[in-house]
Amino acid sequence: MTDFLLELRSEEIPARMQAGARAELEKLFRAQLSAAGLEAGELTIWSTPRRLALIARDLPQATAAVSEELKGPRSSAPPQALEGFLRKTGLTQDQLEDRDGVYFAVIDKPGRATAEVLAEAIPAIVRGFSWPKSMRWGKGSASSESLRWVRPLSGIVAIFGEDLVACEVSGISAGFATRGHRFHCPGEITIGSAADYAEKLRACHVIVDHEERQNIVRDGAAKAAADAGLTLVEDEGLVIENAGLTEWPVPLLGRFDTAFLEVPPEVIQLTARVNQKYFVVNGADGKLANGFVCTANIDAKDGGAEIVAGNRKVLTARLSDARFFWEQDQKKTLAQHAEKLKNITFHEKLGTVADKVERVAKLAEWLASEGIVPNCDPALARQAAELAKADLVTEMVGEFPELQGLMGGYYARAEDLPDAVADAIRDHYKPVGQGDDVPTAPVTVAVALADKLDTLIGFFAYGLKPTGSKDPFALRRAAIGVIQLLMAENTRLRLGEPLFQHAIYLLKRSEPSLGKVAAGLFSQLKTSFGDSAADAMLAAGLRTSMPSATEEGRKIVMKAGEGTTDLLDFFADRLKVQQREAGVRHDLIDAVFALGGEDDLVRLLARVKALQAFMATEDGANLLAGYKRAANILKQAGGVSGTAAAAAAPTEADAALLAALDAAQPAASAAVADERFTDAMAALASLRAPIDAFFEGVMVNDPDEAVRAYRLGLLGRFTGAVHGVADFSKIEG
Repeated sequence: MTDFLLELRSEEIPARMQAGARAELEKLFRAQLSAAGLEAGELTIWSTPRRLALIARDLPQATAAVSEELKGPRSSAPPQALEGFLRKTGLTQDQLEDRDGVYFAVIDKPGRATAEVLAEAIPAIVRGFSWPKSMRWGKGSASSESLRWVRPLSGIVAIFGEDLVACEVSGISAGFATRGHRFHCPGEITIGSAADYAEKLRACHVIVDHEERQNIVRDGAAKAAADAGLTLVEDEGLVIENAGLTEWPVPLLGRFDTAFLEVPPEVIQLTARVNQKYFVVNGADGKLANGFVCTANIDAKDGGAEIVAGNRKVLTARLSDARFFWEQDQKKTLAQHAEKLKNITFHEKLGTVADKVERVAKLAEWLASEGIVPNCDPALARQAAELAKADLVTEMVGEFPELQGLMGGYYARAEDLPDAVADAIRDHYKPVGQGDDVPTAPVTVAVALADKLDTLIGFFAYGLKPTGSKDPFALRRAAIGVIQLLMAENTRLRLGEPLFQHAIYLLKRSEPSLGKVAAGLFSQLKTSFGDSAADAMLAAGLRTSMPSATEEGRKIVMKAGEGTTDLLDFFADRLKVQQREAGVRHDLIDAVFALGGEDDLVRLLARVKALQAFMATEDGANLLAGYKRAANILKQAGGVSGTAAAAAAPTEADAALLAALDAAQPAASAAVADERFTDAMAALASLRAPIDAFFEGVMVNDPDEAVRAYRLGLLGRFTGAVHGVADFSKIEG
């Protein structure tokens, strides 16, 4: 068994592409060997800015010989069929085997030398390599057939054991020679085998193992800070990036003018990180200190003093710009900045950012004044919403978009605005993902909810919904954010009516003339919210849109209703995704949502969790089986004719089920109304024994038509009682 070394050397590979390149090299190498009948066992793959390296251990000297058998035509087949088979196999007729009147071709393929396989694989790997961005170079670059690589490819090392694997790619021939560090050891190095590759490069100031370089950067930066009595602000992404920029990393500590600490610490860290790839440090008090750690790519004779001085000059220029932005932005109030939002289009159908701010302020104030967000001052909620987007037009956010919201909070505090307003401006984008912090401060919750709901309502009202993997307006993230905000403090918001009314408000202002009226809206609303709620919403919607209930007003109501029902379904889907990690079953969410009228997500989830606990019991499993049996019988019977109270119960089993239904149905309904969902499940559990006894003791399809109708009526009441809690037809099992 023999080891194989492959090195592909080029100009600098961007750090962000190196992890993907390692994975791509492994995938292509394994595919090439597999196609040749070789199994690639243990692979070691490394990357530096100037090379990709692969070591495959314990490869055989040759592939195994194989015998391939092909079935041909019958011996009695026309000559043309036999001739075609012979051309396909490359054999003559006397080389075929006749087995019971059928020709077979047995082709023995000898094994191939592994070095020969590798020589064919290397050019295929290089030409088949996929980079996020690639280029052509040199005289041949005018041709579309010329080699593409991330940066100009300059050398190939390919050694199997101690022997060269001779191959050539676009004029570059494989050899034993590579090059060391660009400055410390720029000459050629002769590699003998995979065994001495890493150590020979190390001797020439190249650490080829990217993970080793990451450890050097991580530990060295922390030590440089600790030696000066400081603490490194950890940043694993920056560790990986610096390791990808250097072949011989040397972390160095530098200092900048303390006057720059007047700028918010997040600005300093972002300036250092994004523009210069520097780490920042904290002082003994835990606050940002006037220090930075840069990563050199050489062992400097002066200990890095000149390198640090040069990096300090560059950082000083960057921080000077940041301080200028900070000072310039504060020459205007946030309210003055917000006036420029009229010049920024949010979406062609949804108006400007200023229009969005007006809608969000109205909705945030309503959430506070209605007590939906408890202990929230409506005036503060409106003020925070009106200023929440003002920092989008500041110089600082223009330079660093990542700081939107955060800078608004700093500028609000600089104006001496209330802390609740400043916090809401800072945090109203949160949560931005599943693992992000969820705000709980009342004013922040009101503004964050209003902002996300307005975005969702607006895009859904115009049918701009996510499709497949495409979600250009991040609506899935917004919906998850709403769910997290509501769940964090058990905020009770029935989504249906406010979504509907806000959609009407939005549509009326932004599009006075609407297109095609959606058929079936009234039934959709009744399915989602119930008859009385739908009627009230439609009536209120018509009054809101146009008092005279003209045709245009009706169109607005119908389009708003379409968007609302679609959005509630969307929330149901997002709730299933969000709760999956918590172990909540998606079919149980469907079972509760399918009943309609349940648009309070906190209440819905409490109901689902009670249902899940019930379904985990023996009573729950048996009741589900009984329900499905009853539903099938009713379906086959074509519905229910008659009622269970039309006559005396024919048997004790009928009477027992009737009595159980008379007790359980109102008890379950009352428990659901009072949000005592565990009690509702207990009421359903009381039906388990009577329904089991009913199916065991009676024949539903009795020859007597009256008895048959009576029993179908009982089953209709049974399924109806169960549906008062959840739609069991949606439950799997």
